[in-house]
Amino acid sequence: MFLSVFDLFKIGIGPSSSHTMGPMTAAARFLDEILTGDWPRPAGAKVDRVGASLHGSLAYTGVGHGTDRAVMLGLYGLTPVTVDPDQTDGIVEQISRDKRVSPEGHPSYRFDPGIDLVLDKKTPLLGHANGMAFYAYDASDRLLLKRIYYSIGGGFVVSEEELQRMKAKTAAPAAGKRVPYPFANAVEMLAMASRSGLSIAEMKRANEEIHMQRAVLDAGLDAVWDAMSRCIDRGLSQDGIMPGGLKVRRRARQLHDKLQEQWSQNRPNPLLANDWLSIYAMAVNEENAAGGRVVTAPTNGAAGTLPAVLRYWLHFHVEADKDSIRDFLLTAAAVGGIIKTNASISGAEVGCQGEVGSASAMAAAGLCAVMGGTPEQVENAAEIALEHHLGMTCDPVGGLVQVPCIERNALGAVKAVTAASLAIKGDGKHFVPLDAAIETMRQTGMDMSEKYKETSLGGLAVNVVEC
Repeated sequence: MFLSVFDLFKIGIGPSSSHTMGPMTAAARFLDEILTGDWPRPAGAKVDRVGASLHGSLAYTGVGHGTDRAVMLGLYGLTPVTVDPDQTDGIVEQISRDKRVSPEGHPSYRFDPGIDLVLDKKTPLLGHANGMAFYAYDASDRLLLKRIYYSIGGGFVVSEEELQRMKAKTAAPAAGKRVPYPFANAVEMLAMASRSGLSIAEMKRANEEIHMQRAVLDAGLDAVWDAMSRCIDRGLSQDGIMPGGLKVRRRARQLHDKLQEQWSQNRPNPLLANDWLSIYAMAVNEENAAGGRVVTAPTNGAAGTLPAVLRYWLHFHVEADKDSIRDFLLTAAAVGGIIKTNASISGAEVGCQGEVGSASAMAAAGLCAVMGGTPEQVENAAEIALEHHLGMTCDPVGGLVQVPCIERNALGAVKAVTAASLAIKGDGKHFVPLDAAIETMRQTGMDMSEKYKETSLGGLAVNVVEC
C-alpha cells in the first residue's frame, strides 16, 4: 500500500497522534457517516443524541492524552488540522455547559460528556488496542447507528472493515495508481535504487508525483518543515508548568538560554551538538505535551526527534538548503513507510520502539542522505538507529506524554545523528539488515506485555510517585 510523505507527516495538535488526533478524526468520520453513510434509516427517524465509548489503551490513558477532549472537539466538527489549540479550552467548556454539539452542516445534537462519553476499561475491542465506538440515537434514545474505529498510530484511523482488509493485506493502493518504485521493504528499495541509479529521495519523489504535481509536493514539504520549525521556536520561548497534574516544568527555554550564553562567550563545549539536539527535541515535545501545534514524525509522542535532527543539519552544516530539507523529509518518509508497512509506529501496538525508535531511524536516514550517503549507507543508518531502540517500552507516567517521553525524544535525536555519522563513514555493508531489525521490532512488540504498551500499567508509570 502506498504511503505518502503526508501520511507520515501530518500537521495537527498534541499531545498524542493515536490518542488525540486519531479520536478527533474518528469523530469527524462518524459525523460524515451520519449524513452520507450507507446505513438503514428507519422512516422518519432523526439523530438527536450522539455518544462515544473509549476502549483499551484509549480508556486507560485517555484523560492524560486528552482523548476525551479530542472526541468532544471532533463531535463539535473540528479536525486536527482545523482546530485552533488556543481555542480548545473554551470549546470544551462550552460543550460541557450546554451538553450539546452543533457541528457545521448538522443539526444540534444532545451530548453530555459526563454520560455520553464512556471510558470503558473492562471491554476491549478485539481489533486493536486503541478502539472506540460512536453511537447515534433518536429523540427517544433508540440506537440508530453504531460505528467502531481504531486509531492505529500516527493519526491513522480505520474502521473495522478497513482494519480487516489491512490484516488480510488486501487493501488497494492509494488512489488506485501504480507508483514507479513500489518498494515494500528495504531490500526492494535498495534493488530499485541500484537499477535506477536514483537516490531514495528521488524514488520517493517520483512515487509522490504520480499523485500530485511537483509544485504541490514541494509546497506541502515546505509547510511540514515550517510547522516543525515553528513548533521548535515556540517551545524555546515558553516556560512554566505543563498541564496534566504531574507538575513537570518546561526546561527547553532555560537550557536554550544557557547554551546561547555559552555560545556567545565562546566557551568550549565538547557536547555542543548533542546539547542543541536535545534542546530542539525537548522544545517540540514540551509543546506537544501542552497540546500545541505539532507534526507527526511519525507520531506525536515521537514528534521531536526528526525536527531536532533536521534543525541540527541546518544549524551545523553550511551546505544545508531548501532542497536538502525536502530530500531529508522524503528519505525519512520512505523509511517510515517501510516500518509502518512491515511492523508498527504505534506505542499501543509495539511500545516506544515503534515510536521513538521509528523516528530515530527515519531521522538517521534523512540526515545520512543529505550528507551525501548512498542508498546503502542510508539503509545502514536507519538500521543502526532502530536496532538500538529495540525492546523500548511505552510507560508514560500518569498517562501523560511527559515522563519519559520528552527526554526520550532528545536521546532518539542523539542516536540518529550518531547512526548517520557511523553509517556514512562505512561503505554501506553491515551485518544486520534494516528489514531484520524491523521484523525483530514487530516480534518483540507481539511478545511485549500489554503493561508496557501505552496503558501506564507498568514500568516507570507504576514505579514513579506522581507529585
